[in-house]
Amino acid sequence: MTDLPSRRLLLVHAHPDDESINNGATMARYAAEGAHVTLVTCTLGERGEVIPPALAHLTGAALGAHRLRELTAAMAELGVTDFRRLGGDGRYADSGMMGIPDNDDPACFWQADVDEAAGHLLKVIQEVRPQVLVTYDPHGGYGHPDHIQAHRVATRAVELADEAGCAPAKVYWNRVPRTVGEAAFARLREALPGLSFAEAGVLEDVPGVVDDERVTTEIDGGDTHAAAKAAAMAAHATQIEVDGDWFALSNKLAQPVFRTEYYELVRGERAGARETDLFAGIDAEEAS
Repeated sequence: MTDLPSRRLLLVHAHPDDESINNGATMARYAAEGAHVTLVTCTLGERGEVIPPALAHLTGAALGAHRLRELTAAMAELGVTDFRRLGGDGRYADSGMMGIPDNDDPACFWQADVDEAAGHLLKVIQEVRPQVLVTYDPHGGYGHPDHIQAHRVATRAVELADEAGCAPAKVYWNRVPRTVGEAAFARLREALPGLSFAEAGVLEDVPGVVDDERVTTEIDGGDTHAAAKAAAMAAHATQIEVDGDWFALSNKLAQPVFRTEYYELVRGERAGARETDLFAGIDAEEAS
């Protein structure tokens, strides 16, 4: 690519829908501000559980193709035009939840050679030259094998980019401050009688919850970008049901839609006690 905007953000996610749940408001904000936002999705989520009965027949490759269409619709809601699959469509298959036989499929992402997969991501980094990369923590947020592998691949790709002289200046992991999550679930329990979901989940269901002091950065989506996030989540209709400020996955347990999204800076210089911009502290030379 040529003539890219001065600010460039790369997000690495495991399946379609992860990006909207974790980073939808952030992606919408930076896209609206003119930053170049690139999303790399590592699998098409071919083993996801389908919520709508009318789509329950979708499995395997057919489900993956459908989820790619959902991803395309979600990206339109967020204003993001650069979204890719790691190594190309269908290169890595969904691994399913941890501990099931699907994890042993040689074609699944969990079984991928990390250096090879990181090489695919390195090509994106070399092309886009992002100053900021966002992905999961080493636990993948909640232990899903594809999320853990996405962390490993992103981390290795940054190492390779270091060697090539094109590494992002800042790397963040997705987070939720514990007190924010606790307050959100308290509001959820009050709102639940009027919602379409039968019961609330628990804070432990939320990926990336940590003690507040580990959170370095928060991005407030405001009304506009929070609305774009909710619309993007709803576009992933096989996986997500949205009801106002709340959503549920296939387990039907309600969770909050966080309009402010939180991060832990793990590479680069922190700009202030609590950053409000992922690009904070990046100088003009790094932004070129």
